[in-house]
Amino acid sequence: MWLPVLGLVVGVAIGFVANVTIPIMYSSYLSIAILAALDTVFGGIRASLDKTFDSAVFLSGFFFNTLIAALLAYIGNQLGVDLYLAAVVAFGVRLFQNIAVIRRVAFDRAGKRRLKGN
Repeated sequence: MWLPVLGLVVGVAIGFVANVTIPIMYSSYLSIAILAALDTVFGGIRASLDKTFDSAVFLSGFFFNTLIAALLAYIGNQLGVDLYLAAVVAFGVRLFQNIAVIRRVAFDRAGKRRLKGN
């Protein structure tokens, strides 16, 4: 469970420390890549809570999903079609589903601990 959380914390820290300016024309590519990366991180946390986490699957999914999402946004831009919107919807739905499962598991575990304490 710590690998996805550690990756998220390190990535955010690097983002705050580094003084990198992204040109406006690349902002849609970067935003969809970040959304894909966040989807993978929350999927990794969910898998860890379900005790099915595999670091090779997590790392390959992280880089592959991020690259493919940015590539789809680029291809859509070249074709004049907003393909990034499809990726936003798909990753957004998965992201919220993973967050919902993480929340349910956390509440279930907290409830079990509370019952054990009584």
